[in-house]
Amino acid sequence: MPSFRPVVFIGGLLVLVLAATLAIPALVELALDADHAPEYLPCIAVPAFLGATAVLASRGGPMKLGIREAYLLTSSLWIVLPLFAALPFMWTVPNLSLTDAYFEAVSGLTTTGSTVIVGLESMSPGVLLWRSLLQWVGGIGIVVMAVAVLPLLRVGGMQLMSRESSDTSDKILARPRELATWLLSVYLGLTVLSTIGYGLTGMSGFEALNHAMATVSTGGFSTHDSSFGAFSPAAQWVAVVFMLAGAAPFLFYVQVLRGTSGFVPWSQIPPMLGVVAIGGGLLALTAYQSGHDPVDAVRHGVFSVASIITTPGFASYDWQSWGPFAASLALMLTFCGGCTGSTAGAVKIFRWQVLIQRFRIIAQELIRPHRVVAQVYQNRAVSPEVVQGVMAFVLLTGAVTSLTTMALTATGLDLVTAFSSAATAITNVGPALGPIAGPAGTFAPLPDTAKWILSFAMLLGRLELLTVLVMLEPGFWHR
Repeated sequence: MPSFRPVVFIGGLLVLVLAATLAIPALVELALDADHAPEYLPCIAVPAFLGATAVLASRGGPMKLGIREAYLLTSSLWIVLPLFAALPFMWTVPNLSLTDAYFEAVSGLTTTGSTVIVGLESMSPGVLLWRSLLQWVGGIGIVVMAVAVLPLLRVGGMQLMSRESSDTSDKILARPRELATWLLSVYLGLTVLSTIGYGLTGMSGFEALNHAMATVSTGGFSTHDSSFGAFSPAAQWVAVVFMLAGAAPFLFYVQVLRGTSGFVPWSQIPPMLGVVAIGGGLLALTAYQSGHDPVDAVRHGVFSVASIITTPGFASYDWQSWGPFAASLALMLTFCGGCTGSTAGAVKIFRWQVLIQRFRIIAQELIRPHRVVAQVYQNRAVSPEVVQGVMAFVLLTGAVTSLTTMALTATGLDLVTAFSSAATAITNVGPALGPIAGPAGTFAPLPDTAKWILSFAMLLGRLELLTVLVMLEPGFWHR
């Protein structure tokens, strides 16, 4: 049975960090003399009190964090933290229920970008900033989890990315604290550059900062209901650059900046760019056939595909209006994803590379039955355990998407809305298909039961499914 003491202690510390982060939108509201500033006091006090209580109550005992504790800590944090993160939405946004507030908080922390809030232009600055901060904090948490936690837990073939699978000379950085510092520095640097880039395109400082945090984290929250449709073409091209930057492996940046060697899955980057180029070209063609001039068609096509592949879910135009081919292409690309070790969600390029390579090896061995072909990824041997993990992850993604679709149809949703909503929640992309939750809509009209189902699906997708589902195994709770 896992030990709960370290889980409660670390969880309490992170709840305290969340409470401290809540002071930022509160100070912004106070500085702007907004009416909602006093409402942030209980939002800060509640998690601060409970977090401090958890820390104090769990001190003094053994703090060994093993594999089971790591599974429990990772899953419980992503489920509990949105409860506290939802408090500002409940107390500052008119007519927002607990269900809607939790959905919005989960969408923010998992960097999904689905929203239930309508009328963003009229929202207080504190609420808009809190939405962006949730995605920014969730994004760095996702990078650290992808680099340090998932390889340890051997989820979905991620053990191939483990820095402990080779000697020290093959590591980017040997010390975890040093690695975390470099990752945070890269993350901050990209955010600053993105803010400057947006500012140069005519965005206000507040809009630039909010969209920079949502872009680098590949989150997708905007300050406008029409998302990037409210901004200039130049801003949309800046978004494309930094969406792709956020979806690249962050260890690649560390490696380049330090000039060191080591295993970094950089080979995912060319296929990701290739998918954006090909998919963007196809979508641009459909946009052109729908009446857009060539320049606008290319911009909207590339922007839309980049937004789907890297999983922010920003929209510059409602691509559903370009016909069923555009919608089906967008739905297919929803499962693609960015690079492993980035803020992007979905299946990820690495897993598709492993699967395609495995299928080619199977075909070669069928042609020549006595031939044995070794599977290699960037000059590193791919063990059968990694291949099995990747296959299990892809199959589980399909199975969970199907089960979620069935559950959503039971709440009264039509099949298109149910399936696309399930897919976009599992892959953490954002918009679905159809008139309700498509690129031009929101998830607000959905029944409360559907929103709870989708909230859980977003958490499952961000935690790479097995991190949560492994705890359903009775043996997890017994020695």
